[in-house]
Amino acid sequence: GKRGQGVADFIDTHAHLDLAPLKGNEEEVLSRAGKADVVQVISVGIDLSSSRAAVAYANRFPGVFATVGVHPHDAKGVGPTELDELRSLAVREGVVAWGEIGLDYAKEYSPASVQRKVFDEQLTIARELELPVVIHDREAHDHCLEILSGYAGSGGVAGVVHCFSGGVDFAAKVLDLGLFISVTGVITFKKAEQLREVVSFVPLDRIFIETDSPFLSPVPFRGKPNEPARVALVAQKIAEIKGCSLEEVAECTTEAARRFFKLPTP
Repeated sequence: GKRGQGVADFIDTHAHLDLAPLKGNEEEVLSRAGKADVVQVISVGIDLSSSRAAVAYANRFPGVFATVGVHPHDAKGVGPTELDELRSLAVREGVVAWGEIGLDYAKEYSPASVQRKVFDEQLTIARELELPVVIHDREAHDHCLEILSGYAGSGGVAGVVHCFSGGVDFAAKVLDLGLFISVTGVITFKKAEQLREVVSFVPLDRIFIETDSPFLSPVPFRGKPNEPARVALVAQKIAEIKGCSLEEVAECTTEAARRFFKLPTP
């Protein structure tokens, strides 16, 4: 019962509750999140079945919201049928964004040209539905920017580059488009110097925090399955990098995320 005393409230803006080992343990996971002052969690769709699962979680658990979309890894399986089903899921209660969508040239599980086409198609629908987008960008900064610049800005889509992995120059371009950046437990990793520079550069009100659970557990849990409760460790690291209080990071990132995703105040 620490609520309302200026104690930090966090939002995990990006978790995959439908992936093992979170799947099947959702209640415990969300209960631990609540104890760590994580008041809202967004479960992110990466394909049709995980988008359905995310919507089901949003219906079942208070404080959980959903996104729907197809990750670039699965772009090659996306045609009109899939897009139609996603579109009908997107208007369901509890859905707050379209994603995670984008480009992944690190793995290229789907051909780059197909990834770009499907990214473009999903951005078109998100704009039509007036939903913000959650962007996956891995080793594809230039193409991502190029495609996004056609959609972002006034009257376009609002967007966040999730699990941000570029440098300060790329961050500046992303901010110029009016987009947000989101950071994970990676900022606690020893070799993530470039990312800490980005955090230091980007204004606090343009940063979201996320776990990307069950991936990317922050230090000291590196290598173990991640979960939403640990988003507080990401906030702690941001406070350290920026030389401000944890409360300020919590307040700023939570308010920005709440506005962006149009989340209710719990």
